[in-house]
Amino acid sequence: MTVLIVDDSPTEVHVLKKILEKHGYRTEVANDGQEGVAMAKRIRPSLILMDVVMPVLNGFQATRQLSKDQSTSAIPVIMVTTKDQETDKSWGMRQGATDYLVKPVAPAELITKIRNVLDR
Repeated sequence: MTVLIVDDSPTEVHVLKKILEKHGYRTEVANDGQEGVAMAKRIRPSLILMDVVMPVLNGFQATRQLSKDQSTSAIPVIMVTTKDQETDKSWGMRQGATDYLVKPVAPAELITKIRNVLDR
């Protein structure tokens, strides 16, 4: 199972990759929303972990594009971001996110959310 990590922070990418690979997931990385959308169309990951605050195309915009495109609309997106307001969460869900996590992410919580989403 491949998880696409869309985040512009090398530190966050490293942390997420380590957690996911330890639990047997393959990972791919995109450094901004635009690259993330293009990669999702190309590699069709099982799941996308999407940051919000990124250059070029932010996570809300990228998630909206993915959810409106027939070729990527079935790929679940979990937003993983520092934006912790309830309005951010509800906006992210309205853009098409399946779930929402606030950084820093606890490894056990991340894996539980991923398994819940993939088991739907």
